[in-house]
Amino acid sequence: MSTVALKDVTKIWPDGTYAVDHLTLDVQDGEFMVLLGPSGCGKSTVLRMIAGLEDPTEGDILLNGDPVLDLAPRDRSIAMVFQDFALYPHMTVAENIGFPLKLTGVDPGPRQDRVGSVAGALGIGEVLGRKPAQLSGGQRQRVAMGRAIVRRPGIFLMDEPLSNLDSGLRAELRAEITGMTRELGVTTMYVTHDQAEALTMADRVAIMRRGVLQDVGTPTEVYRAPATLYVAAFLGSPRMNLLEASVYVHLDQYIALAFGEQALYLPWNDPRARAVARYHGERIVVGIRAEALVPVTPETPGHVLRGHIRYLEHHGHESLAYLDVGATAIVVDEMSAPAPATAAGGALRRLGGRLQRLTRPGPDEQPGTEARATRASILNDLGRHHRRPAELAVRLAPYPAVSPGHPLAVAVRMDAIHFFDETGDRIDVGRR
Repeated sequence: MSTVALKDVTKIWPDGTYAVDHLTLDVQDGEFMVLLGPSGCGKSTVLRMIAGLEDPTEGDILLNGDPVLDLAPRDRSIAMVFQDFALYPHMTVAENIGFPLKLTGVDPGPRQDRVGSVAGALGIGEVLGRKPAQLSGGQRQRVAMGRAIVRRPGIFLMDEPLSNLDSGLRAELRAEITGMTRELGVTTMYVTHDQAEALTMADRVAIMRRGVLQDVGTPTEVYRAPATLYVAAFLGSPRMNLLEASVYVHLDQYIALAFGEQALYLPWNDPRARAVARYHGERIVVGIRAEALVPVTPETPGHVLRGHIRYLEHHGHESLAYLDVGATAIVVDEMSAPAPATAAGGALRRLGGRLQRLTRPGPDEQPGTEARATRASILNDLGRHHRRPAELAVRLAPYPAVSPGHPLAVAVRMDAIHFFDETGDRIDVGRR
């Protein structure tokens, strides 16, 4: 059995920056767990702490249920594959793959047998006598993987192992890695910033932002029911349409979601209706993926939004129309670099959602009061999202007979839309 457990793990760099902020995560025996997020979100730091290359500032790490912070990296039964391959240039392929066995004192005969077996499985048996400089990028990556596999570790840690390869080779090795790890039954933690890679390979995906775990679940769960506004914006191509809506409850009838001069109506018998109804008179964020929008004729009744095409993108197999429906879009700024955080700043970030709820204006407060200004300051400091005119992404047939400025109406599948509060949390997250 090989399991990984991170218990409230925090890593703070010497300048006070939080690389990982109170992360709790369990990886089951034989599971392929993908850590997904943009560069600088802390995912590689998590792997390095598990491997023993970095020490956490707080928290504990357990392998197979046992604490390992006092164990040296070589004693953790872990093999790590790096982004840059990290091969020894003066050694042959066979020597690179067999080096971990040589260090542990395995005799030359058995060592050669295991190296040949692993190389054959990876399709590099014919290059065992070459040096790394004589190999292609894909072959070098296979050698790095072979060196990890030959040890027969309990856990694989892979830090963006395919990011330096071209797209065709990435797809090929992606299938090889997942097939091989499942065949071996080895617990694997895999870091990537590529969402297609994550959703294709993972048993479960853990999505991180600025050192904080945002969501964890199967690829289907995190895509169909993202726990936060950030996850909703991060996953999917094209990205989810995130629109600001004002909520008006007509008790026992429906809930009106107003987008400027247009509205959608959530039936009262919808299982999410009562959760959304708590925001009567307030603004929320409504998420609509492109696949939940179907072009219809302008006179079609029902849940329909109407607008004009602002511009078109042609992708060969389909076209994307970006529709102006007079709504306001919510844009999640996940790529902007946060200011270095002190320990106190980190505590503020962790409590950000609670602070925003606690500072929500009471029924007697009016815009312009000191409480409203304080709340706005907190929202701005957290930098979670900002507003701009909406461009609703709609999938169309390849090269449709429309052009920018053309009117377009789209029917909305109400069972496929998502709701988030202004702190970025999913309103109906309990459904998952």
